[in-house]
This record gives sequence, C-alpha cells and structure tokens, in this order.
Amino acid sequence: MSKPWERFFYLLTYLSQGSSYLSPRAYAILHRMHHAFSDTERDPHSPHHTKNVFTMMWETKNIYNAVLSRKRAIETRFERNYPEWNFMEKLGDSWMSRVGWGVLYIAFYVLAYVYLDMHWIFFFLLPIHLLMGPIHGAIVNWSGHKYGYQNFDNADESKNSLIFDFLMMGELFQNNHHKKPNSINFGSKWFEVDPTYPVIKLLNKLKIIEIRKKV
Repeated sequence: MSKPWERFFYLLTYLSQGSSYLSPRAYAILHRMHHAFSDTERDPHSPHHTKNVFTMMWETKNIYNAVLSRKRAIETRFERNYPEWNFMEKLGDSWMSRVGWGVLYIAFYVLAYVYLDMHWIFFFLLPIHLLMGPIHGAIVNWSGHKYGYQNFDNADESKNSLIFDFLMMGELFQNNHHKKPNSINFGSKWFEVDPTYPVIKLLNKLKIIEIRKKV
C-alpha cells in the first residue's frame, strides 16, 4: 500500500487496539519466527512447550518486548518488509497510553451502568476489553495448535479449529495458513469461509492495497 494508506492503517490499529496495542514490526517478526519454528522449542508461542495458556502468553510477552526494544538478536530473514512509524510505536507502547485507554474503557462502562441501565455483569468484560490483543493471540495460537482437524501434514501441530471461522475472522484456519502462509485466503475446503478474504479483495479493488503474487 502507499505510505499515506500505511500511516492511516497504522493509526487505525492504534485506535482500535487501544490499551493492548501491538507493534506491527514486532508482531511481524514474531509471526515469521512462529512459522519458521512452528511447535518447536524455538517457537515464540506454541502451546506444546508451555504448561498452560497463561504461561504461553507470558513467554510470548517477554519475547515480544525483547524484539520491540531490539534487545534480542533477530535473524536477517525476519527483519524485512514491515511498516515502521517510530512515533506511533513509542506512543502505543507507552504506559501513559495504555493507562489512558484503560481509564477511558472504565469510564465508558461506568457511564453505561449509571445512565444506560447496563447490567453490572458486563463489568466482567473489562479484563477482556483491556487485553483484547493478547487474548485474541492466545486463542488463535493455543486453540489453533491444539484443537480441530488437519487438511495438510505440515510437520507441526497446526489445526483448523472451526469450520466457519467468524469468531477470529479466519485466523483459526491455522493448518491451512501454515500450509500456504502467503495465501490471502485462509480457507481451503469449499466449506471453510474466511471472512477477511473478501475484505482484502475489496480493498484491492478500491486500490487501497495491491495484491501481489509471490514469485
């Protein structure tokens, strides 16, 4: 995509992720490491080398922070073709930003409870709202490598957890994705619907992004 559109989506990422903002650069590097070392001890987030989903999330956080702060040596093959915006990186990862978003979320819930007759039980959603980025990643990486079926033998434990994956917008077709990591459609069988795929096609048709075939 062009630089203006890249900056637009960078900003949109920050506004939509809020307190759980993740750096596109660090995320891209971890994702490439995950594919290269899938379900081995070098995988940054495999459920098969951690005790439970919480220890997997904690280990992933430590590796992410090391990559983000450039305190971990990264193989050259992973350090390429990702967007960078230093100002937004520093802003999104600052405690001032994370706490600020948290205060806004809490204020929204309180106002909804006081003025919009929201039931008190909804306050239990606050932890999910505050940590939705890591929780989404935990669901995808834990479930997508433990539960479901396999269309392909990828020499790892990747699974397709759902037949119709509207819950994670296609991300739980992990077995398909590990077989064809460069495919923009995570669905493989006729019944596997990736809801993000038509969005990508639409953005391409509108010339906001350009789909390129890998040579």
